[in-house]
Amino acid sequence: MTQEKPMLGVRRRDAERTRAELIEVATEEFAERGYSGARVDEIADRTRTTKRMIYYYFGGKEQLYLAVLERAYAEIRAAERAVDVDHLDPIAAVRKLAEVTFDHHEAHPAFIKLVGVENAQHAKHMNHVAGLVDLNSSAVAVLGGILERGVELGIFRSDVDALDVHMLISSFCFFRVANRHTFGALFDRDLLDPARRDFYRNMLGDLVTGYLRMKED
Repeated sequence: MTQEKPMLGVRRRDAERTRAELIEVATEEFAERGYSGARVDEIADRTRTTKRMIYYYFGGKEQLYLAVLERAYAEIRAAERAVDVDHLDPIAAVRKLAEVTFDHHEAHPAFIKLVGVENAQHAKHMNHVAGLVDLNSSAVAVLGGILERGVELGIFRSDVDALDVHMLISSFCFFRVANRHTFGALFDRDLLDPARRDFYRNMLGDLVTGYLRMKED
């Protein structure tokens, strides 16, 4: 009896580790091949497990895909929450949140591809991810709080909408990664060129804060 609790703890950690590894590999598979093209057998082979084990942990291909989506969005929201915006002035806080999005999108190209996959399917799976709307709404709420502080201080214009600002930030960051190859083919410029990274990062901050600033009479 004295060994039962430790053994349960080991099994639980092993299960969590296996589940995390499956989601990691599945993220790559769905990002590269899309939902229809992704194969559970391939995920099983790459994780040295079995298709039956994947179904045991997740219930099926769709449930695995939903888990991938949930983790992908949870990661970027966690990165945003890690920023202590309450102790920054509104301009610095908005710029910092924009930089976090910039950095995360660049570091997670699979996330960009997954968003593209889901958009191609008219977001039909997202409605089945419990808590996803609340998870992402919290990010807009944080941004909204910053904007309110900026308005109260007379720094930001009052006719701004947090969701629109979120869209502005996401659009810049998403385009830079998602359209890298087509943009490069058309204009011979690599949007992910390390030599221009700081320039684009500062450009984003300038664009957002410039839009938000109170207009002078």
